[in-house]
Amino acid sequence: MNNKVNFTIDDKECTSTSDKYIVEAARENGVYIPTLCNYDGVKPAGSCRVCTVKVNKRYLTACTTPIAEGMEIEVNTTDLQDFRNAVVELLFTEGNHFCPACEKSGNCELQALAYKFQIMAPRFPFQFNERYIDASNPKIYHDHNRCILCKRCIRVVKDDKGKSVFAFENRARQIRINFDSKLGEVLTDELAEKAMEVCPVGSILVKGKGFKDPIGTRKFDHTPIDKIVIPEKQNI
Repeated sequence: MNNKVNFTIDDKECTSTSDKYIVEAARENGVYIPTLCNYDGVKPAGSCRVCTVKVNKRYLTACTTPIAEGMEIEVNTTDLQDFRNAVVELLFTEGNHFCPACEKSGNCELQALAYKFQIMAPRFPFQFNERYIDASNPKIYHDHNRCILCKRCIRVVKDDKGKSVFAFENRARQIRINFDSKLGEVLTDELAEKAMEVCPVGSILVKGKGFKDPIGTRKFDHTPIDKIVIPEKQNI
């Protein structure tokens, strides 16, 4: 049974049900909490840390923390805003992102958060890591320069037996996401499109698509990321 719970977000009285995570409950009450790894209908992973909030003075990820009665949640404090900015800046400096030439420009959630946080230039030095583009699959490109290791593709893109097409390989600084070679060979058009859709950046692209949406018609061209209406939650 999902019980009604009462809580506060930045001193605002809110209500939801006990089956929700903080990020969902906040959205129901008109409060936007940014996230990059979270995807509706999929078990949360807490990978990106962009959704970090304070719950009763403790730092927790909003996508993995269930809402509970009496929680005092802080979302928009100065330290939290600076932390989120730092995470987004690090993602830009750790990867090799060049937005003007990226096919996902205007549809990219990382880019949209940089606009929302008004990040003009990162405070951290660019690392210029040597990454590669895997074009071996007949249906998709996989650009490791843009990957932010959010694990969305691992959690969402699965074959008809429930096996993930993508998986982590290596560890520490050498960690990356690759696709299973056997499953990749039989990747359907539907799964290829799903992989491109769930990727928040331009790391996974369907071959032959390119710049299919003209500038000015892309997802975030007119609507900021915190104003996008998310559809009702569906199990994937």
